Amino acid sequence: MANMSLTKNPMPSQEPNVRNKNFEEVALGYTEAQALDEAQRCLNCKNKPCMTGCPVMVHIPEFIAEVAKGNFEEAYQIISHTSALPAVCGRVCPQENQCEKYCVRGKKGEPVGIGRLERFVADWHNANCHTLPEKPASNGHRVAIVGSGPAGLTCAGDLARKGYEVTVFEALHLAGGVLVYGIPEFRLPKSIVQKEVDGLKALGVTIATDTVVGRTITVDELMEEQGFEAVFIGSGAGLPMFMNIPGVNYKGVFSANEFLTRINLMKAYKPDSDTPIVHPKKVAVVGGGNVAMDAARCAKRLGAEVYVVYRRGMEELPARKEEVEHAEEEGIIFKTLNNPVEIMADENDNVTKIRCIQMELGEPDASGRRRPIEVAGSEFDLDVDCVIMALGTSPNPLIKDTTKGLEINKKGGIVVNEDGLTSKNNVYAGGDAVTGAATVILAMGAGKTAAKAIDEALSK
Repeated sequence: MANMSLTKNPMPSQEPNVRNKNFEEVALGYTEAQALDEAQRCLNCKNKPCMTGCPVMVHIPEFIAEVAKGNFEEAYQIISHTSALPAVCGRVCPQENQCEKYCVRGKKGEPVGIGRLERFVADWHNANCHTLPEKPASNGHRVAIVGSGPAGLTCAGDLARKGYEVTVFEALHLAGGVLVYGIPEFRLPKSIVQKEVDGLKALGVTIATDTVVGRTITVDELMEEQGFEAVFIGSGAGLPMFMNIPGVNYKGVFSANEFLTRINLMKAYKPDSDTPIVHPKKVAVVGGGNVAMDAARCAKRLGAEVYVVYRRGMEELPARKEEVEHAEEEGIIFKTLNNPVEIMADENDNVTKIRCIQMELGEPDASGRRRPIEVAGSEFDLDVDCVIMALGTSPNPLIKDTTKGLEINKKGGIVVNEDGLTSKNNVYAGGDAVTGAATVILAMGAGKTAAKAIDEALSK
């Protein structure tokens, strides 16, 4: 019988004043009973509007129908036909702006908890099924993937399942890209990422870590000397942006990328870690996106009092609503409608204050959001000993500077056509290396698109 409740089953989670002192996962996941109950809220619409919002086209009504019957493994198999990283997507995808946005149940209540059900199904599979996939027979073609983030892993998985010999080149010492260096353990446990990587290795994907394409080897050399027939560039957007204000070079000013990499990839939060990291008392995180929320919540867990300084209002915060709510619950202080104008320090160049000016919202700008305008004479100081800049990132210029004939746009992104093909023959690109910083699921969608195009090109 259908469940016509207007609200989702709530997600069990750690209490705010407990979780803000540890790095264990905040959301605990549905029980089987909760998953069955939530699945029965789905109307199994014939036109499947929810699928129109999914960049990787998961067959959403079909997998939910299997959950409702208690066929959890069958539900997992349906998801995995199109998604290489279901346990990841169930945790970090902005479902509220994608699949759930188009759910019919959302017209008179809350949409079906599609992301929560995807997470449940993936976690159930990982807990109960320990057989790794078998490697398909080789088709004799070799493809190189640059970067092991969500775009690269998705492209690698789709090609490996078709028999391609795939090698993924990763600059860092662990595979996963932003999934391991950017997203905190309390949102995405690294054991889950490793499980997904292990599945790709079982399909025959080779992961070459500590390989900086553009330094260790170039894209041209991969094709001309190593014999790869196609290359997919999914190197992400890891070049941080800083404000052009006085004081950004003082001690205690960090990019969110560096701060999060030290914590997430290098485990600096652990007492026995050799990775150096500051343990500030008062932190200002500048920015309002998901990365800003991650940095703020990590700093809180290190024992700091944390401010998020953002030049627009709470309604305009680009971060996911769930992440903002979690940050507020955990004691993060939001200083919205404020913008930094200067960072001050003591005689040893250690940060002591950040000077801000109040803002008000004017007419909409080119982005469609109301433009923030300074309020004259409204400057004030926040006492802080650490400033974390979470203002976005752009693609690292290393690959474009070392690859002949690769067209780049004004923002540093690689120019591609609708199939992900660059200006260079048999070289494809996707994800943040093309778009700039975006979401995990959009990067996965780009990886799928390029894999399809590579297969079509090489199998002629």
